[in-house]
Amino acid sequence: MALHKGVKKEVIGKFRLHDLDSGSPEVQIALLTERINILTEHFKVHKKDFASRRGLLKMVGRRRKLLDYLKRNKLDKYRELIKELNLRK
Repeated sequence: MALHKGVKKEVIGKFRLHDLDSGSPEVQIALLTERINILTEHFKVHKKDFASRRGLLKMVGRRRKLLDYLKRNKLDKYRELIKELNLRK
């Protein structure tokens, strides 16, 4: 399930580091978080959609790896991002 262009532009605009940034870890984590939130709402209605659930678990794992990378290299950015996205860690 892809994000709408407007939502994607808004998220990238909020978390980018400079004008041409669309692939930094911060932006990738924010985009994955948005997609994960949308899929979580989808599963409240469609409880037996196991194929999409597998994709959700893959996204969560990818986000976890990016968060670990950010934590190792830019601890202050990691803490700021966690707070801003309302993630537990």
